[in-house]
Amino acid sequence: MIQAAAKLSRSAIAVSGNSRLGHISRTSSRPLRFLHDGINGPSANPVTVQMINYALSHARSQKSDESYAQGMLILEQCLSTQLSESDGQFAQNSIGTVLLAMSTLLYERGSVEEAIEKLRRVQDLTQSSLGVRVAAAEALVGLYLQLGQDDTSSVLTDKCLELLDKDDLKCNSGSKEFVVARAKAVKGLVELVNGNLESATSFFQGLQDNEDCNGTVALSYGEFLHTTQNFSLAKELYQKIIEGVLKKEDFSDTNSLAVCNMAPDEVLLAATFALGQLESHMGNFGAAEEILTKALTKTEEYFGSHHPKVGVVLTCIALMFRTKARQEHSSALLIQEGLYRRAIEFLKAPPLESKETKLDQRDISALARGGYAEVLCVQQNRKTEGEKMKTWADAAWRNRRMSLADALDISKPSSKVPVIDARISRVL
Repeated sequence: MIQAAAKLSRSAIAVSGNSRLGHISRTSSRPLRFLHDGINGPSANPVTVQMINYALSHARSQKSDESYAQGMLILEQCLSTQLSESDGQFAQNSIGTVLLAMSTLLYERGSVEEAIEKLRRVQDLTQSSLGVRVAAAEALVGLYLQLGQDDTSSVLTDKCLELLDKDDLKCNSGSKEFVVARAKAVKGLVELVNGNLESATSFFQGLQDNEDCNGTVALSYGEFLHTTQNFSLAKELYQKIIEGVLKKEDFSDTNSLAVCNMAPDEVLLAATFALGQLESHMGNFGAAEEILTKALTKTEEYFGSHHPKVGVVLTCIALMFRTKARQEHSSALLIQEGLYRRAIEFLKAPPLESKETKLDQRDISALARGGYAEVLCVQQNRKTEGEKMKTWADAAWRNRRMSLADALDISKPSSKVPVIDARISRVL
């Protein structure tokens, strides 16, 4: 495997001097949209761009351990070549884009800590363009939120906003406004996670009529509007993302660097998932089921059929059936139970007897087990099992804005609306 990867690496490097450059660019299955940053100066090396496209395309061609290992070897070879000339913005942009690409591959294979290490290295590239460093900061915040390290995420967003205020980074390019919008939006997302709606409002203020409100900016703003029950405008933003990505409009701008769980494909999935939730919250259960089923299919295709994010979508579908059954005074216990059981399995929630305190997808596991507990408690012969599960779910729940009971029951007019962000697997 290593020999094959090394051969691929040498072949890819050779493209810099012949016509295979064009061939590789045309055959990349998912060309990167984050490899140019003209905010403050020159872009990354175009050969580096082609190398990254080739490596990612190859890694994803089979989505196997071997193909990903070979893709990483190509990127490592590319990085070592770039490091030989590491001074100046052009060189550091090239190094930064390779590290961003490596972080994405590592994230896709579940190596979150290693992805974080690559992103940290990008932050150290002090001569790189603003867009490169903001992309790394945004991705770091996303990964730390996914890991439940909210304090670290908050510190990072503050540092990112401070970076934007530096005089030497000011420029006349309109691109900077988009980068500033992204930095504010990810800070707003952190405030949402922390339950600080008033603070979040200050960071999303003015985005409604801002032409830079797309991609991650539009998604986070849409989720803010969703949580505050401005359903109509939230729906417009979710649809704008979905239509824009499918038409390759919102993410075709090469200044829009985005990686890991903030990458375009993740944003598209999360927007589709959020729209399905919104339709459910509005009582449009037919539309909700159709959209959430589409989100489930896309998630399975992108991550694999047993990935924890599949469990996130299944949990939401189960909650949709629960809300529908309550409003229609019907029963869907068997459907809900099957969905909850599969979700808990994919989320890899620990046994009820476990004393483990560090949990991945804690919010969603608590939701899934809380909903499942309700299904069990209405069955006399399983009530004891249900009570035990409810105790576990209540203890695991950490949301600052609402209780688990509130998140499970949104039928009351005064109910707070829980919104699951699929990028970070958190309840807002």
